[in-house]
Amino acid sequence: MSKKNEENINLMRLLPASIKPPSAPDVEMSVLGAMLIDRECVPKVFELLNENDFYLKEHRIIFKTMVKLFESNEPIDTVTLYQELSKQGNIDSAGGPVYISRLSQNLSSSANVEYHAKILVEKSVLSKLISTSNEIVKAAYDGTEDAFELLDKAENQIFQIMESHMKRSYADMKRAVRDALEYFDAMQVQEYKNFAVPTGFLDLDDKLGGFQKKDLIILAARPSMGKTALGLCFARNAAVLYKIPVAVFSLEMATIQLIFRLISAEGKLNAQLLRTGKLPKSDAQRLWRVASKLNEAPIYIDDAPAQTILEIRAKARRLKAERNIGLIVIDYLQLMVGPPKSESREREISAISRSLKALAKELDLPVIAMAQLNRAVEGRTDKRPQLSDLRESGSIEQDADVVMFINRPEYYGIKELDGNSTEGLAEIIIAKHRNGPTGEAKLTFVKEYSRFENRELFRTMEEPPSIQIADEEDVI
Repeated sequence: MSKKNEENINLMRLLPASIKPPSAPDVEMSVLGAMLIDRECVPKVFELLNENDFYLKEHRIIFKTMVKLFESNEPIDTVTLYQELSKQGNIDSAGGPVYISRLSQNLSSSANVEYHAKILVEKSVLSKLISTSNEIVKAAYDGTEDAFELLDKAENQIFQIMESHMKRSYADMKRAVRDALEYFDAMQVQEYKNFAVPTGFLDLDDKLGGFQKKDLIILAARPSMGKTALGLCFARNAAVLYKIPVAVFSLEMATIQLIFRLISAEGKLNAQLLRTGKLPKSDAQRLWRVASKLNEAPIYIDDAPAQTILEIRAKARRLKAERNIGLIVIDYLQLMVGPPKSESREREISAISRSLKALAKELDLPVIAMAQLNRAVEGRTDKRPQLSDLRESGSIEQDADVVMFINRPEYYGIKELDGNSTEGLAEIIIAKHRNGPTGEAKLTFVKEYSRFENRELFRTMEEPPSIQIADEEDVI
């Protein structure tokens, strides 16, 4: 190692101990003093700061005690603060009686408390950035961690610093109960877009209440059942009908193939004729109209193959920060690459499913991951999928909040069920629902459009006209 590199390493290792992190103890005193003389400013401060934003240990203890008093609906002043600290045995740790009295003595107004709180936010962010950077630098020089795992760790820590100052860091029961009641009211009138992503299908939304934030949803089926088509329907419905930005990670199909499917489904244009360039001229106007509509849809497609969970997580975080995505669709789970040195494929898949669930929680959105079922389905008389059919299942069932299967009886030559025609019938089997009942939703699969529709609405409509291959002179 060169002498210059040796000096750099030594300098980096000395930085944490030799340089005081950004801080403003006097401003901290002003903020705490303002909270003691004006209760009205307390909620404003709580929206901006948490105890870890204070540099001095004494101030962290005082702020935490104020939070407790506020949540108990107790007055916040020098007397109540002193009493509560005494009860906790923290008077000396908080600086002592004289120090606590001084907090409000030299402060005449709380008018600038928000400005002062924002100064503390900035100091706190800088301090956390320095601390995180030093950790990453040390780990990079040590060379004990995989480079890409370290990169993911660095990105995650930076993201967490940003997130910690974009939302409250605590939740009292008063706020939590209020949020729950707002959710209940919204569900009663089917206006739950702020709490969940609607599926766009009446029967399915009735049973699931939409795709809930922080949930991992597994959509599994055998090949040719329509996994990709249904996943794209969910993405299209969210983006086109509800204007919710969606990220689609397609590990199997190219972007242009997905676009053709989206156009076909949205415009009810024959997918085969569209793909082969044989769409009749009479459909040209509809094609361009649909293309223009989808052009405005907030759908972001990434078709890189064999992506690792680290890559998907990094891209998803960036899309969340830049585009505020509200839904992630991954096609499909078994094509993802898990952590290196996995002992078996099952453990690799298990690590992937755990990471996807963690991603859903971290970004506060639903993640839909398509998955393949094993061949056991084909060998049974009853072709309806079961949880045990999940290929290389590992912890997929355990990590998922919702597991859905697609079953199309018509595909297996079954013409009737309970006296009803199975033409186009797609049974969406809700085999697992962590926060609700299991069951079944019935949709109609229109193969020529790569489109799923509400079953009952579809059955009341006239049969869609069959599209014949056009003569050469009538082709676009």
